[in-house]
Amino acid sequence: MLGTVIITAGGIGKRMGGNLPKQFLSLHGKPILLHSLEKFHHYDPKLQLIVTLPSDWLGYWQELLQTHQCHIPHEVVVGGEERFHSIQLALDSCKGSFIAVHDGVRPLVSEQTIERCFTALLHAKSVVPVLALKDSLRAVHSDGSKMVNRSEFKLVHTPQCFDAETLKKAYQTSYHSGMTDDASVVEALGIQAFLVDSNEENIKITTNSDLLIADAYMQQMNSK
Repeated sequence: MLGTVIITAGGIGKRMGGNLPKQFLSLHGKPILLHSLEKFHHYDPKLQLIVTLPSDWLGYWQELLQTHQCHIPHEVVVGGEERFHSIQLALDSCKGSFIAVHDGVRPLVSEQTIERCFTALLHAKSVVPVLALKDSLRAVHSDGSKMVNRSEFKLVHTPQCFDAETLKKAYQTSYHSGMTDDASVVEALGIQAFLVDSNEENIKITTNSDLLIADAYMQQMNSK
């Protein structure tokens, strides 16, 4: 069964500071985005890989590929104004019977998490990897706050995986701010996400602190 993975990397990294988008920052000698691309290629070289990038950084990405001698086959799609629009544009190039959408700045997704997601697609049209919360939660209101049951909430990760026909149909709608991820877009069709376990290291690198944590995780992995 042919699958497609869309790796979204359209961000410009404002929370990181500096001029270099976060997906290009170095992690253990390689750009974060390259780690993410390699992870899916190593899992299955037959996957169709699509990367969405800001138009101004297409040349820089090609330079990085040459510098790191990366020859992984993949297509590059120019991203849109919002993540939603980037996915819409990438869908036109998708050939797989299922489509996974992954954040380019989640380089530490495990092959076990990918496997759980893809396997669940055998009996579900929408699959989302999640992680249990460790911290206590409070809901904040105008008149104060209230403790909530953390067992009723999960942290949402990627890759979020879908039957291709379902995802393409879902993205025929118009964007609104409530569409925070792909599962929320598909949910508008009345299709609930099937949840599987993610791996704790599968963090989204959006701040300098996240980069330090990812570096520590990678050092630990490489020492095993």
